[in-house]
Amino acid sequence: MFEIIGERINGLFKDIRQAVAERDPKPIEMWAIKQYEGGAHWLDINTGPIASQEEQAEIMAWMVKTAQSVVDLPVAIDSTSVLAIEAGLKAAKGKAMINSTTAEQAKMDALFPLAKQFEAAIICLAMNEKGVPKDAESRIALAGELVVNADAYGIPMTDLYIDPLILPVNVAQDHVPEVLETLRQIKMLASPAPRTTIGLSNVSQKSPNRPLINRTFLVMAMAAGLDSAIMDANDNDLVDAAATASILLNQTIYCDSYLKIFRQR
Repeated sequence: MFEIIGERINGLFKDIRQAVAERDPKPIEMWAIKQYEGGAHWLDINTGPIASQEEQAEIMAWMVKTAQSVVDLPVAIDSTSVLAIEAGLKAAKGKAMINSTTAEQAKMDALFPLAKQFEAAIICLAMNEKGVPKDAESRIALAGELVVNADAYGIPMTDLYIDPLILPVNVAQDHVPEVLETLRQIKMLASPAPRTTIGLSNVSQKSPNRPLINRTFLVMAMAAGLDSAIMDANDNDLVDAAATASILLNQTIYCDSYLKIFRQR
């Protein structure tokens, strides 16, 4: 079944940034509940930009505990700080996810052991120190490196979520077909195949008609093999599109109340 990773508990949003600064749990609790009710299967937790790694680790643990105090959903620990990721994994109840590593060897060597230790899923970005590749072939090569390294660390392919990295269509329109082709080919890298994900809202950054662009690309990506997305779980039209694509792709069983059933996880 397609999985929604709710994007809203992120310190880049003003209300969450203020909540973190004041250690006010209410906005985090509110968004945890709203995203749960919207149909989220995971909650992405991001502290936002904080200078000190030690402070980031403390805040991450607090945010994870706060969110999971009001909803029974797994969390995706979203940080560039290994200390913060480890703190979030220790604080999390049940299955967790690491967001994210790149194909840079040092990052894989730092984060794959944590994924193994905590039996966590992990998002893997198809990029390295050279940046985001333009073509599908280069993205697939990096995805292959991620698969090989994950396997070496004993990470099950079903816990590997490869993100081919969608860029804003207004500046990188030619990347969109390459990402769709990457999604198709990722499924041939291993058996069982790794899972796939994207940061959906990236595709529409600074464009008009953002909800329409997000919705259209989501359905196209699902048809190409997308298993999950970090997305707005409270955009009802977007969630409805995901639910409808799931039945049309024969991923879930049709019933007249499929929109309601999809949100019940």
